[in-house]
Amino acid sequence: MLTKPYIGGQAVIEGVMMRSPKSFVVAVRRPDNSIAIREQQWVALLPFLPFLRWPLVRGAVVLVESLHNGFSALKFSADHAVTPRADEPSRGSDLPVGAMMGIVTLAVVTLFIAVPHLLTYGLGKIVGPVLDTQGVLFHVADGLARLGLLLGYIVLISRTREAGRLFQYHGAEHKAIWTYESGLPLSVANARPFTTLHPRCGTSFLFVVVLVAVLIHLALFPFIPRLHPNGLVNQLLLVLIKIPVAFPIAGVAYELQRLSASDRCPRVIQWLTRPGLWMQRITTREPSDQQLEIALVALERALSREQGRSKRPDGVAYYADYSGALEAA
Repeated sequence: MLTKPYIGGQAVIEGVMMRSPKSFVVAVRRPDNSIAIREQQWVALLPFLPFLRWPLVRGAVVLVESLHNGFSALKFSADHAVTPRADEPSRGSDLPVGAMMGIVTLAVVTLFIAVPHLLTYGLGKIVGPVLDTQGVLFHVADGLARLGLLLGYIVLISRTREAGRLFQYHGAEHKAIWTYESGLPLSVANARPFTTLHPRCGTSFLFVVVLVAVLIHLALFPFIPRLHPNGLVNQLLLVLIKIPVAFPIAGVAYELQRLSASDRCPRVIQWLTRPGLWMQRITTREPSDQQLEIALVALERALSREQGRSKRPDGVAYYADYSGALEAA
């Protein structure tokens, strides 16, 4: 029995990216209501190293690939979704994808690893040795601080008009994938009734990462001896240790999230990962039919390439409307 290709996606500026094992497609609604679609073959990171696809290892690789894909798709959408001024040929970023990844990675490490750790350390200086890094409460408090910062960031950006549009496309992406996974034809009418929440969403993944981080830090850090006599320097060194530990955390979180989306998932795992679905009530919104069209055409193009039905070369094509894009598919 053939299994369906695994499809993942991401909302971008006025559009949706869809990725299958062999294809990478971005569809964007342009200001004149036309549609720009970029299609290309997907080549996995370091495909000559098969161990990178092993369970518990592949999660970190998928995370790096997803970051690269996401920034590449965002650059494309920024170039096509906004009408530039006469003296400004493009609103897209001039930074290369690698530089954008580096900047965002530094920001994430600072905000979601260093800041929660140091805040918990500062609280420990007030309440006493009960919040020592070798104790359970420190890592629970650190995880709660990380989750609080994550939720605060999501709620803050959700108040902007731009995020509202992005979250609608996020909902459209999920509805399109639900339609595909349910075995229905990819149409707006079939996609419309589905929920905007999906267990394999990146928002849910972030929650699972926090949960796994608490457990792994509890298992590891009590056994790390004091690294420096100065308390603050010692904490900064522990933060540096947490950075490479983030890769196995991502690996475990990836496998847990995949398991939570399967029919054979134990009930306890479903219960533990359910708050990630609740967070999606912030990061997804009901899309319009036009937004569903963009998600569906991106998915159709990815599947067409994946199943060998498409002979189109890699590149960008433009269509006057959704019907024209479907006919070309």
